[in-house]
Amino acid sequence: MLPRLLYRMLTTVDPWCLLKFGWNFGVKGMISVERFKFRRRRGIIFPPFLHLSIINSCNLQCQGCWVDVASPRTMVSTEELDRIICDAKAHGNVFFGILGGEPFLHPGLFDLLEKHPDCYFQIFTNGQLITPEYAQRLRKLGNATPLVSIEGDAATSDIRRGNRSVLDRSLRGVQACLDARLIVGVASSLCQSNIETLLNEEWLKRLIDMGVHYTWFHGYRPVGPEASPELALDPSQLLRVRKFVVEQRARMPIAIVDAYYDGEGKAICPMATGLTHHVGPSGGIEPCPIIQLAVENVRSGSFYDAVTKSAFLADMRQAAATHSRGCVMLENPALVLEIADRHGARDMTQRGTAREELRAMIPRSSQDLPGLEIPEKHWMYRFAKRYWFNDFGTYANPASTGMRKPAGEQAVSPRNDAKDFRNGSDLKVDAVGTIHQIRLPKTVSNSVES
Repeated sequence: MLPRLLYRMLTTVDPWCLLKFGWNFGVKGMISVERFKFRRRRGIIFPPFLHLSIINSCNLQCQGCWVDVASPRTMVSTEELDRIICDAKAHGNVFFGILGGEPFLHPGLFDLLEKHPDCYFQIFTNGQLITPEYAQRLRKLGNATPLVSIEGDAATSDIRRGNRSVLDRSLRGVQACLDARLIVGVASSLCQSNIETLLNEEWLKRLIDMGVHYTWFHGYRPVGPEASPELALDPSQLLRVRKFVVEQRARMPIAIVDAYYDGEGKAICPMATGLTHHVGPSGGIEPCPIIQLAVENVRSGSFYDAVTKSAFLADMRQAAATHSRGCVMLENPALVLEIADRHGARDMTQRGTAREELRAMIPRSSQDLPGLEIPEKHWMYRFAKRYWFNDFGTYANPASTGMRKPAGEQAVSPRNDAKDFRNGSDLKVDAVGTIHQIRLPKTVSNSVES
């Protein structure tokens, strides 16, 4: 797998883009994680990876989108983004995820990339606004990789994304990037309507034949004003995704990204571990993209100080790590709401309904399926995760990801409102790796009632 992937990279990517990727993302990225680990040992949490949603506007209206894409345009200014990145760079950060809305609608996107040639950016995009001219500008800069979202075949894409000819237009953007010899990725939010189409070898082979260098499968998260919970994967499907990713990583010459498991297959939450936090289009410093509540804002002074001194972020990390290894937003939305209320966190959406959406959520399973861990098979992924992507001791000592409490102050109780999010079912994996779902009697359900 690895020799063929390296051959594809060397023969299809512009040398300048390869150099920027190898140095900015590779070497400097590893150093940034080492600096994170050093800070962490001193009790300071500042994530090495930051996600910046730079604008709310988008040319699509996808099912389950939590961003106010139809509201009046709101964005973090280029000057504010520059200040955030300069502050983060001063503490060793070099990698930034750029999200929206649709990032290519931000008028200052290319100015931002040009100002920071010593960083590496991953642009989460639907690809439809990437023209050959834009792709060539990205090639000359060399410090950004487009990650284009594809949500299924033509019919499914139109339904999922609220427009017509969505797949064809996104694929044109992918092709423009490939023609410009960029490092190109494709991301898919797997759900009930596209898992059969996308989670198979034929789809991976198609991506490889096109020239795509990496892909990212992640489970659909039913949040926001129109959550569409019926699209969410059940536990057996989540396990199926993990099994497929691990197996194909060892076989296919395409990199497959995941952000929710360590090398032993144990679930992790990047927010809980302190690996990442999020800046929303309104400037709020949020725990992660789907938790649209914030106390601090990028406009209130030093970004580094706002993150490292935030009691809200610290309590959210600690409560999430104590609750489980999964996504606290999906498993226990009431706990998220309790912490937000305790700190007086503001609703950062324009619609102003983030709290109502949390109250309406039904707890469900996430990536944490204890006893069903599937370790990485390929040595490269095991090695990388061992040193630069794991829980860094968070779940053994959840207090390490929070802040020291003043004398007499109580920590958040993480299970005060936990529910049975497995809906009375359990899973097992047999000796050959087949996944079975078993219905459990309610008397042995693993729920914890408040």
